[in-house]
Amino acid sequence: QVQLVESGGGLVQAGGSLRLSCAASGNIFEINDMGWYRQAPGKQRELVARITNGGSTNYADSVKGRFTISRDNAKNTVYLQIDTLKPEDTAVYYCNARTKVLVTMGEYNYWGQGTQVTVSS
Repeated sequence: QVQLVESGGGLVQAGGSLRLSCAASGNIFEINDMGWYRQAPGKQRELVARITNGGSTNYADSVKGRFTISRDNAKNTVYLQIDTLKPEDTAVYYCNARTKVLVTMGEYNYWGQGTQVTVSS
């Protein structure tokens, strides 16, 4: 099994910043793509940003220029720096990792439990 644990969410005023972290642990051989998704109340979960194990990134249009995804492969950790927060960024943010596991070498998609980000106007 692989576990993803997010941290760094909270309540912040519009215009502020947060840094989310997500650490993966467990039966890991290698982690390929990692990403952040978010789900606002009454809406579907949507992609925020993804990063390959080589460092290539892609972002949702709504966050380009404000969000920065990065990763530390040695620590199996992905980060999301969120700047110039807007009330519409309020959501639960979920970490995702496409992971090849030990022994079976199967590749699976794992999710964290989510961390709440609330932006007040």
